Order: sequence, then structure tokens, then C-alpha cells
Amino acid sequence: MQEAKNADTLTRYGHGTPDDWIERNIFSRFTWQGVGLMVGADLILFGFAGLAIWGIQMLWIPVHAAGIINGIGHWWGYRNYDSPDASNNIVPWGIWIGGEELHNNHHTYPTSAKFSTKWHEFDIGWVYIRGLQALGLAKVLRVAPKPRVAEPKRSIDLETLQAVISNRYDLLAKYARSLKVAHRDELQKLRLSADEHARFARLQRIWRKGDVSQLATHEQHSLSDMMKRSGVIKTMVEMRTELLATWERSSASREQMLTHLQDWIHRAEASGIHALQEAALRMRSYRHAPA
Repeated sequence: MQEAKNADTLTRYGHGTPDDWIERNIFSRFTWQGVGLMVGADLILFGFAGLAIWGIQMLWIPVHAAGIINGIGHWWGYRNYDSPDASNNIVPWGIWIGGEELHNNHHTYPTSAKFSTKWHEFDIGWVYIRGLQALGLAKVLRVAPKPRVAEPKRSIDLETLQAVISNRYDLLAKYARSLKVAHRDELQKLRLSADEHARFARLQRIWRKGDVSQLATHEQHSLSDMMKRSGVIKTMVEMRTELLATWERSSASREQMLTHLQDWIHRAEASGIHALQEAALRMRSYRHAPA
């Protein structure tokens, strides 16, 4: 209630939301009457039992949004994309919480009206939206882009750069899978004790999905040890960090970003490492989806 009077908060989080007559004269003026209206509706519909139903409704969002989505969803689950956070998809079927179970998908494409991105995932919220759209009560502005690929381009130009940036999460997801295979093959080649093998295997599950600089100190030491033993892993770790820098340097011009990408692709192709060559080929094949 206090924060609702904070102009800075309203400006920051209210951006893009309606500011019409209803907003100004009803929602902003009568901040608690909506809750009271819900109590009245529940009592009319369900009698005295409506109070219990109202209590459940009041707990629904805090428990599910704060406890399950922002709690479990940032601790446990699976990831389709290397989004720059700890978000996970809790389960592939978003039914209980309107599709928010697909939290990693949502964080990767926060403006998408559809949270499911893989063939086996289901977002019931998307069913609601499509139903409202069919009735003329909703308009879908944006959904997650599907990767578009074609014959690899010989020249790496600004269009290639734009296509790579647009498909960066798809690229990183496939790169992560390649890292997993390369890491497994390298562990088999190295002469490791059972303890070292288990430690390195656990480490790769962590660093191949996130920023190396975010690793704990002891994990960074283990990664340095691993990189000393394997030139392939060392190259792939360093090249992944450099790849992220292609679109994360906000101060770089498009021409600087293009030069960086061209250099990365040429070095990847000359590395002799299949996973890097595969990533370079995919970059040449991406096409930017029309708006």
C-alpha cells in the first residue's frame, strides 16, 4: 500500500501499462476495494464458504509467485537456454500456475506471450490467450522467435551479426550441448583419479551453463587445473567467454561487434575442434527473422 504511492516505483514498473480513465479514477483511487469486491463476489457465489475461498485466492499469488516460481524456479529444474540468471523450467507442462512453470523460457524471452518453446512443452496460459484472441479480447504482440537457417553465407556481414544476436540463446544452448560432449571425451582421454574425474564432471555441469567469472573460488581453481590438462577444454571455455562479449559490450559499435564476430568465426573454423567449427557453421547459416 505504501509503495503504491511511490512515484518512482509507478514510473519504473508501470511503463507500458494502461493509463486510461479506469486506471486513474478507479484503480489508483480505490486501492483496497478490489479485494472487498472479491470478498462480496465469493460470499454471493459460495455463501459462508466463500470466505475460505477468498483466503485461498489471497494466498495464491504470494505462495506461487514468490515461493514456487521465484524460489523453486531459480533453484531446481532444467534449462533450455543460457539466460543470464539462475532461472529453470520446473516442469515441461505449465498447467498449475498458468504456464509460469516454464520459467527459464520466460526469462529468456520475457516479452513473449507464449512460454512453451519446445515441442514437448505445454503452456496453458497460451491456450487462454489464444481463446481470448479468438473472441477479439486480446492481441498477441510478440512470441519467442524460431531460429531461421539457410545455406551458410560466405561473407560475415551486418545481417549475419543481427541474425546471430537474434538467435543467441539458441546458439548458446547448442554450444552448451557441444561443450558437454567435448568435455566428456576429454575426461576419457585424461588420466584422472576417480576423485578428480567426479570433481571435473560435476564442475562441467556448472560452468558450461553460466559465466566462468561467477564460479566460486575453489571452482575456478578446479577449472584452471582442468584447462591446464586439456587444450581443447581451455580453447572452448575461452572462446565461449569471447562469444558472449560479442553482444554484451554495450559500448561497442555495430562495426566493432562485426569485426569481433568475424574474428571469432575465423578462429573457430581454424581451431580443428569440431564443436567450434559446428558453431561457426551455424552462425553463417542463421537468418534474421523479419519483424
